[in-house]
Amino acid sequence: MSLLSFRTPDRKVEIAWFSSLCNEDCEFLGQPDGNLRSNYGHCGGLVRQADALGYQNILLPSGWVPGQDALTFAAAMAGQTRQINQLVALRMGEVWPPMLARAIATVDHIAQGRLTLNIISSDLPGLKESNEVRYERSSEVIQVLQKLWVTDGPLEWQGKFYNFSLPNCEAAKPYQQNGGPLLYFGGISPLAQELCAKHCDVFLMWPETEDRLAVTMQGMSALAAKHGRVIDFGLRIHIIVRETEAEARAAAKRLISRLDLENGREIKARSLDAKSAGVLRQDELRARADSDLFIEERIWSGIGLARSGCGSAIVGDPDQVLAKMNRYIDMGMRAFVLSGYPHREESYLFAKHVLPRLPQCRLNEVQNRKVANPVTPLTTAPRK
Repeated sequence: MSLLSFRTPDRKVEIAWFSSLCNEDCEFLGQPDGNLRSNYGHCGGLVRQADALGYQNILLPSGWVPGQDALTFAAAMAGQTRQINQLVALRMGEVWPPMLARAIATVDHIAQGRLTLNIISSDLPGLKESNEVRYERSSEVIQVLQKLWVTDGPLEWQGKFYNFSLPNCEAAKPYQQNGGPLLYFGGISPLAQELCAKHCDVFLMWPETEDRLAVTMQGMSALAAKHGRVIDFGLRIHIIVRETEAEARAAAKRLISRLDLENGREIKARSLDAKSAGVLRQDELRARADSDLFIEERIWSGIGLARSGCGSAIVGDPDQVLAKMNRYIDMGMRAFVLSGYPHREESYLFAKHVLPRLPQCRLNEVQNRKVANPVTPLTTAPRK
């Protein structure tokens, strides 16, 4: 087992899937498919299927592309699901923080606590700012949200980006009363890691080699400890699992079989995070991959040819995929956000072949987080 400190002390893990709110579902990478276009019906079907298959969470991404607004969509889906959490991506600074806190609290009550948040600090649509400005503003927004979620009476806020005086904070009280929804965050730049270490609960990483992931985890554990905190770790990665390794590798090759590389570069460039440190590191690893685009055993980097963000997949038969995930769990990872193309078919295949063989949990339940009676809210100290 890893010597890392993390909030979840056993080998139970949270397995999440992905709903393509940002219009990137496809059968062949780089080939738009009208039947898989992001809309309420298609994306809602992905959430309901993931719920029925037993996934514990589902990521709802955010981007300035044709598709669905993540928080609005989560509100609509909350009453249509039975047990699954929703991991809503929110870009800090898009909404006035008191109103954002109220909107989050509203969705949290609708979902009866089945809400988690993925904090994003990339550029706002149509605006270019320095990393320092973006992360400083994100830090302030998170502090405002967390303060509103635990404050009963009036609140005076005097910050660099926001100044306001509220007579009370009742409108922002979430259903989860131990500090509000769990905060997930991903980013490898020094400013990004500092933000997560200070404020967030789960540090999500993109695929890299195991040795590089281990170095990042050790560094983040030490950084969180400097702030008197402990965090959990997770991996955002794609999955291609088939009954045999040969079938899985053939499926990977088929996925990029119609891809024009120039078109792939254009698709990547549209993303708000296309030039982020994390994307550039994945590009660098792919440049050193073998002739079949594997950066290490089982980790295939072909998806990054036409996708910003998470660009690699675990590829193999059920035993091989499970073994690779168990290696990550032994390193200290407690959350996995998975996806595959097309999303509906791949979510079914992973649930059939691998999901029942993993010890499962929801991180916001494992960490003994309380939920409130929606009529008589509880108040507790914020988490550390």
